[in-house]
Amino acid sequence: MVDSAHTLAGTDELEAERAFLTEARAALARMYGDVFGREIPVIGGEDNDERFTNEANQRAYEQRTRALIDLPDVPLFFGRLDYEAGAIEELDRIYIGRRHVHDGTGAPLVIDWRAPVSVPFYRATRSDRQQVLLRRRYGFSDHAELTGFEDEPLIGTVVADQADAFLRAEIERPRTGPMRDIVATIQPEQDDLVRAPLHPSVCVQGAPGTGKTAVGLHRVAYLLYTERERLSRGGVVIVGPNRSFLSYIRKVLPALGEVDVRQTTIDEWISQAAVAADEPEAARVKGDARMATVLHRALWSYVGTPTAGVLYSKGSRRYRVHEDEVREIVSSLRESTRYAPGRNALAQRIAHVVLVRMEERAESPDDRVQNAVARSKPVREVQDAVWPRVFPQQVLHRLFSDADFLAQAAGDELTEDERAALLWTKPARSWKSAKWSAADTVLLDELEDSIERSSGSLGHLVLDEAQDLSAMQLRALGRRCRTGSATVLGDLAQATTAWAAGSWDRVLGHLEKSDAVVAELDRGFRVPAQIIDFAAKLLPDIAPTLGVPTGVRTVEAALSVIEADERSFVDKLVDACKTDLGGEGSVALIAADDQVSELMDALVAAGLEPALLGAGEEEMDATRLVCVPASLAKGLEFDAVVVAEPARIVAAEPRGLHRLYVVLTRAVSRLHIIHTEPLPAALSQ
Repeated sequence: MVDSAHTLAGTDELEAERAFLTEARAALARMYGDVFGREIPVIGGEDNDERFTNEANQRAYEQRTRALIDLPDVPLFFGRLDYEAGAIEELDRIYIGRRHVHDGTGAPLVIDWRAPVSVPFYRATRSDRQQVLLRRRYGFSDHAELTGFEDEPLIGTVVADQADAFLRAEIERPRTGPMRDIVATIQPEQDDLVRAPLHPSVCVQGAPGTGKTAVGLHRVAYLLYTERERLSRGGVVIVGPNRSFLSYIRKVLPALGEVDVRQTTIDEWISQAAVAADEPEAARVKGDARMATVLHRALWSYVGTPTAGVLYSKGSRRYRVHEDEVREIVSSLRESTRYAPGRNALAQRIAHVVLVRMEERAESPDDRVQNAVARSKPVREVQDAVWPRVFPQQVLHRLFSDADFLAQAAGDELTEDERAALLWTKPARSWKSAKWSAADTVLLDELEDSIERSSGSLGHLVLDEAQDLSAMQLRALGRRCRTGSATVLGDLAQATTAWAAGSWDRVLGHLEKSDAVVAELDRGFRVPAQIIDFAAKLLPDIAPTLGVPTGVRTVEAALSVIEADERSFVDKLVDACKTDLGGEGSVALIAADDQVSELMDALVAAGLEPALLGAGEEEMDATRLVCVPASLAKGLEFDAVVVAEPARIVAAEPRGLHRLYVVLTRAVSRLHIIHTEPLPAALSQ
């Protein structure tokens, strides 16, 4: 924000606030100095518990040190509350910021926005003041210089809707580079979700521009503040749709003082070994929830029916376990446990029968004898014949290579065409040499868990753009958060994948979080109303069950639709980009994936210096003008957006209208649509 038009005090008070900011930064530097370089006490000895304690102390020290680093481009505080006298012990005024700062005596200078005493900054109204007399909001430059402030008295005569004026100014402040936090402008409905308890899980259906991603990130920061010890045991992971999106959001949590949260994509986390590519129909079927049943049948088909008993010899004595006894053991174990524990239990139960035979002969065998029997050759031979050791890759290779085996495992779950889509045309010679796709690795993950349960659980999982995940991907993520909670973020209207799981009830069911609270954000703060209304014309075709979102801001000349012919098309794109670059903030040219490189070359030929999104993690920091493939636009925001040839974006994929809806809602201030081909029918009305 530049100098505020709503500053209600003179230069002297502004200078006093700047002096307080300087004092607070100096105090933070002292806090950092008190921690940095401090000797960490080491517990002696080689005991495992002691080593664990020392490692935990070291990690805590490093995290505390990083959290106290003053970020020069991040304002240390953004608001102030003046309370009634005596409302807070020894404090009638508090400054609210991104972290706690105290002076040399321990007296607070800045209060963390997550603290209970800060809640009225977001919740207090004139009808419910919560003992607040005045709320002050500060404006800062991009270099964190305090430029102005505006006051909102909660008593007396209402002069103007100053809070909305501040919100608008902050949203419209030109942006370049990664996403900024919204901690200074969180709205009450967003604050409800940010401060929701750790359990149950929370699912946010958020229309474009409603701040759902920001809500998820700020919720992580809040939960780490209130439940840090609990979450530190399992950790927190944020899963985003692609690496460009994660690059865009990467600075939000560090700005809020949280530096120890893993941010990844599902492909990086689960599909690391993926080298092959699937046809669209094969990827769709592999992502379907029915594949869990198919894999289950395929795995358990390896367990056979015993055709012989066991004869165990010890010295001159023989102990027999009859065939029907082995068959009964196998029957009782089948599918009552995971595959590998069941295999191990088979050997132990056979050995136990042998021990009973020994006891019947007045012998006194112990556990060591039972383990020896379980490892003996006669028992292992029956174990390998009836319940062989298998590997996930072995099962999946056979499933996709053997049509009869696939038909047996699929039963009535898959159609003949779906089975045909799964079968490899050129199977690998063995499962050890097979090349797997990203969808295959998720199936391998399912099989691995069915063979032997994975251990551990995250404390909290955040899924952004969750509407695009398949049922099998959701199952894989849910297994990693069995006892933890989740924050699920997305918009069903932006579901662009052919394997999308569907409704939020289905998504949460596959994630094993059916008890989650589902909330909807439908007020678009960041996308102008003209743009939201235009894009919403697509909703009856792409998401008929969703309501039309409401834009709270109108921006002059926010939307322009320009028809061109083939000769003038590129010139008009270049002109639109140059016009937007003449102002402030970021500019994006978004086009179909197979067209974006060609258009980028045209911009370069016209003397512009665009970056290509997806070419490197820092590309959005390097320039104000970014060329964005339509498939990477989701979750991003730009001051101005130029959309090239919507019809080509629609034609590029089966859910092209959903993709276009995403593309049309990326602009915070201005959207230019330039086309030669007719617009989709809904938009041309």
